[in-house]
Amino acid sequence: MSDPELSIEQSLAVLNSAIDGARQRGVSAAKAALSIGGGLSVTVRNGEVETIEHHQDKTLTLSAYRGKRKGTATTTDFSPRGVEETVVAADRIARNAEDDPYAGLIDSSYLARDIPDLDLDHPWVLKPEAAIELAMRCDSAARDGDARVDQTDDISVSQHRGLRGYATTAGFAHAYRGSRHSLSCTVVGKQDGAMQCGNWYTVSRDADTLETAESVGRRAAERTVAKLGARKVTTEKVPVIFEAPVAGSLIGHLVNAISGGSLYRKASFLLDSAGTAVFPDHVSLTETPHLARCLGSAPFDAEGARTKDRDLVDNGILTGYVLDSYAARRLKLEPTGNAGGVHNLTLSHQDLSLTQLLATMRRGLFVTDLMGFGVNTVTGDYSRGASGFWVEDGQIAYPVEEITIAGNLTDMFKNIIASAADTDLRGNIRSGSILLESLTVAGA
Repeated sequence: MSDPELSIEQSLAVLNSAIDGARQRGVSAAKAALSIGGGLSVTVRNGEVETIEHHQDKTLTLSAYRGKRKGTATTTDFSPRGVEETVVAADRIARNAEDDPYAGLIDSSYLARDIPDLDLDHPWVLKPEAAIELAMRCDSAARDGDARVDQTDDISVSQHRGLRGYATTAGFAHAYRGSRHSLSCTVVGKQDGAMQCGNWYTVSRDADTLETAESVGRRAAERTVAKLGARKVTTEKVPVIFEAPVAGSLIGHLVNAISGGSLYRKASFLLDSAGTAVFPDHVSLTETPHLARCLGSAPFDAEGARTKDRDLVDNGILTGYVLDSYAARRLKLEPTGNAGGVHNLTLSHQDLSLTQLLATMRRGLFVTDLMGFGVNTVTGDYSRGASGFWVEDGQIAYPVEEITIAGNLTDMFKNIIASAADTDLRGNIRSGSILLESLTVAGA
């Protein structure tokens, strides 16, 4: 039996052997995390197969505590000897580490007790020949739809199945399987000597719910050729819409700013913001970790804490932070079940289509692509390269490129006018298109 096919019981046996070994060495506490995965990836470029990759990975990470001293070691060898050597290494590091008053396992009162079955595991029996056939269909759809499509730059089909487990000396020991499958297409368009690049992708835990190869190819081509003939713009302050696939990045900046590491390092523009208004009162953010089959779902977090529904933002008010147990101790707060990140964090929306949102804006910039990383989490200053479309009289007028959008996240969050119902469900953060009152838009 290959490692990616280890059963839940076999994986728990590996975890428990690490925990038992740590106990036998007399540590005060220990925790072990296990990850196993494997799958197939095929890449096609311009109708030619470029890569076929079978991939397998596995890791076991053990953290041993001696009082407030912590040592961590990792291995890919799950044999009894490999596990024993990892335990010895972690304990040796702990014995020589400095005291950290905040170190330790999460309090057992926060551990998940009832582990829900979230229907996350949907194996996809995909042979390389079938993956190539899917990619070729996508390639044909992209290149046949419009003569301006110059080439398909990258078409990838990916199938993955994995297992995650966690155990501690406090008696927690659970594991679960999950799958993630995807098809992506990147297209290059050409017109009058100018070139543009665009893409589209579909991802799901269940391959049966992926968009068709033809749909992905056509959509990538449509998004690409729509950019041809792009112009530059003059500098001015105008309303801006972030299209759903990029709007989630704005919510991601909020999550980063209210995460434990940023807060206890005092490296956040949202310090001491819990209980205050960070968005207009028509905006809420809801975390729902137990949605069946969803990409961001998890029965427990990365340290075994129970995950649960909560309104992270309720009618504009930030209700709390995103904390693991270490950050919670440093901040004298309670952990929130977010070790490893948020789970299906979803932005509320008005009953508006993207077309209606454009009409609401009337004139401004519709951003479809972002470039660069000009975001300062300490101050909230925001400046990124962008491209998209100029909007006049509520209609897309022409594509634009080589522009920079700038503002401050504090103001941007508070000046959200509306969000559309075109929620992008392809990740942990789920958002529709967002209309902001204004940003500075600068031509390159």
